Amino acid sequence: MDKINKYLPWTIRIIIFALFMLSGIAKMFPIWGFEKQIVDLGLASWCTAAYLTRLIIALEIAIAIAILQPHYLKSFVIPVTISLLVAFNIHLTIEMVKHGAMNGNCGCFGQLLPMTPLEAFIKNLVTIGLLIYLYFKAKNKPKGQNKFVYILLMYAVSAFLMFAAFPFCPCKAEVPQDETAILTDTTATNSLLLPESITIDTTKRAVNPKDSVTKAPEEKAPKKVKSKYSQFTTFSNKTVNLDDGKKLLCLFAPGCDHCQDAAKAIGKLKQKTGFPEVYVIFLDEEAEKIPDFFKIANCTFPYKVLDIPTFFKNLGDDQTPAIRYLWNGNIMKSYNGMGDNKFDAAGLVKAVETKFK
Repeated sequence: MDKINKYLPWTIRIIIFALFMLSGIAKMFPIWGFEKQIVDLGLASWCTAAYLTRLIIALEIAIAIAILQPHYLKSFVIPVTISLLVAFNIHLTIEMVKHGAMNGNCGCFGQLLPMTPLEAFIKNLVTIGLLIYLYFKAKNKPKGQNKFVYILLMYAVSAFLMFAAFPFCPCKAEVPQDETAILTDTTATNSLLLPESITIDTTKRAVNPKDSVTKAPEEKAPKKVKSKYSQFTTFSNKTVNLDDGKKLLCLFAPGCDHCQDAAKAIGKLKQKTGFPEVYVIFLDEEAEKIPDFFKIANCTFPYKVLDIPTFFKNLGDDQTPAIRYLWNGNIMKSYNGMGDNKFDAAGLVKAVETKFK
């Protein structure tokens, strides 16, 4: 019994340390996914989400470290941690009432370990129980030896490291319908061309009738409309009217494996005659990976890069990879994410009225 009383509190402290540390680290990869979730929940705008996400992650890391040290452990650290978990469970309860207990990812462990609201609620209840037990077993340092500055320093250092590790450009004032106001750097992003060291398979071959498309009966073109993507008129220094004729617009994240797979499949379809022109909008997160993206996809398309807020405003409630088949500005077919509406090459072929022999 003495051994249990001796080792169990420390075992619990290590478990709580691991939970909060994992929760903080998981939200970093990718951090823009956590930013989007904060915005979707209405907790921040795109201009403030970058700050709030980094401060939240820093808080989780600071709590993880603070739970292992003795300064104000019982009188401050444990009560504050319990209060935060209770507040989050109240939020989860509201979300479960609105959207269902098993619907969506609560974001506790970011995109790394998806967890439903109910699973997160139960996890928090268990953690609160452990913290309550720890509260009755823990002790502060002797009176006069507690240093609150140490706790503040843990959070300050964690926050500094977060902002240093994940820098971002503060929001600028938006100018409606002015593309230069919403791009991170139009000139720079459009000049991100593939280096000579990267080779793309562009071997020309004789046209085989079997590779041509047999068009379905001619369908009357829909009336031209102005789509929300009409503001984007320049892709890789090429002037484009996305609302004229048939176009395929893809919204990708450079480091997204599923986006790379979709691009590879679209690249194969593009080799067939009669396929719409393809344009890509990249998220300005890991933009340095764009050359590798095209190398992995074994194809290249005209593209542009948007800052995080603008990218997600145009993505809406969807997830990457998002693919829009446009005809005269009308969205004829749309794919997104890896759920029921994930990208389907065969379905896209059918939608653009081509039939491969």
